[in-house]
Amino acid sequence: MEAVQALKYERAHSLARPLARRLFSCLQQQKWTIDMIAPIPLHISRLKARGYNQAQLLAEELAQMSDLPLAATGLKRQRSTTSQVGLTREQRQANVRGAFSADPRIVSGLRLLLIDDVLTTGATLQACAEAALTAGAAAVYGLTVTAARA
Repeated sequence: MEAVQALKYERAHSLARPLARRLFSCLQQQKWTIDMIAPIPLHISRLKARGYNQAQLLAEELAQMSDLPLAATGLKRQRSTTSQVGLTREQRQANVRGAFSADPRIVSGLRLLLIDDVLTTGATLQACAEAALTAGAAAVYGLTVTAARA
């Protein structure tokens, strides 16, 4: 968890590769057929403030390791949401409901693998998966580096 926090908040970009190795190891154990990897997007305001998207760094590394294409712009966070830290399960679900959209020109008919750093309640992954499926994705899977308690 410390490595994920360092990647996310301390600009420790060099941790993306070893953390993506964990994702790759987990992916190899699954029986999923994946066409494309997509990072959970940040809203443009948070991206500008942080300077990078840690989920995208992880997804880029994983795409390289797995020889799968990266859909860096397949999903979009269309509205800013408050930080999920400290929110209950219900608050998290309400916070991200309708916050994401997917580009059907990119995701339609494909089996996507969503990548994020931390899974707490699954609200963010669920909201992104719903957006991708609405845009025509054939299937959506998700992997995170770690899980935390809500």
